[in-house]
Amino acid sequence: MSKALVLSGGGARAAYQVGVLKGVASILPRSVYNPFPIICGTSAGAINALSIAGRAGPFRLRTKKLEKIWHELTPADVYRTDATGVIKNTFHLLASFVHSGYGIGRPISLLDNSPLRQMMENFVKFDYLDTAIDNGELRAIAITAMSYASGKSVTFFQGNDQIPAWNRSRRRGENIPISIDHLMASTAIPGLFPAVKIDNDYFGDGAVRQLKPISPALQMGATKLLIVGVSDNPSHSQRPTQMEHSPSTAQIVGHMFNSAFIDAVESDLETLQSINRLSSALPQSLREKNNITDLDPVEVLSISPSESIDEIAQKYLHELPRSLRIFLRLTGATARGGGSSAASYLLFEPGFCRELIAMGMRDALAKEDQIKQFFGLSS
Repeated sequence: MSKALVLSGGGARAAYQVGVLKGVASILPRSVYNPFPIICGTSAGAINALSIAGRAGPFRLRTKKLEKIWHELTPADVYRTDATGVIKNTFHLLASFVHSGYGIGRPISLLDNSPLRQMMENFVKFDYLDTAIDNGELRAIAITAMSYASGKSVTFFQGNDQIPAWNRSRRRGENIPISIDHLMASTAIPGLFPAVKIDNDYFGDGAVRQLKPISPALQMGATKLLIVGVSDNPSHSQRPTQMEHSPSTAQIVGHMFNSAFIDAVESDLETLQSINRLSSALPQSLREKNNITDLDPVEVLSISPSESIDEIAQKYLHELPRSLRIFLRLTGATARGGGSSAASYLLFEPGFCRELIAMGMRDALAKEDQIKQFFGLSS
């Protein structure tokens, strides 16, 4: 049975995934190299996915190195935070208004994420992906981005020859060597970070048009899924709060981000669970008779935040660079403005990331028995 790791997007919120992976690594035997033959990542989840797949060594060591990056991460490691860089990008964005809305010389964006490209080029060993596939450690690594030309969700995967490409409604899969461009494309949040040109098309953040975020793992033959989300604690029923004012710009953007990065994962998971119940109710003989063997149950273990990430983010908004802090304050990305959710996606601050890592670790250890069962370990 092929196990797959599915990591969704979420900007700085993806630090939570690192904590979960650290918890999983502490439960597994030290000798385990890579417990996930199939690894899928989208947006910031693609950073974590490639950081695990694109490194040699035991799984515990890989997660430790990934944790070190997130522990020391600052906004300047991800995007330019100096006033000159922010102003330069802002003027480039404004200049596009007199050029039919597109950028001259380079794609338009509010922020310059070239520091992220440099950091990931140095950390991820892209050449190792072929080695891992050849020695059987890895079946496939998949990174999803959005095509601006077609509007489709495109999953770029590097895997063995037994995995065919696919073309479905609004999504397709291409077997191609993964490079830094695919990673940068998957993390290019529209408007915030520049689109990335790959061949003759421009690509942006994969979460934007990814209606079926679990689908790539299933297309590549996964039968057991570990899904790590970054939702704002959907498991706890929260009473609706009474708003004192109309929604701020940041609050509106926050809901749009949540719709792209969070809602699709939860919706697709609910659909898969419903299909599992239906499939389990049908005898194997009946499924084979009616040629619906593709509805065989898929074992799923989902781990998501036990606490509100938005509330945690409110404690660290003051740590953002001054240039960005002023911009976010003007748009309502404050506790009073209700836009802390939007700010959390850019909150690459050590304090915030470390708290999310610690929560991810706790949440994973709280499901130790389920994790052992998932990997077939004795309790």
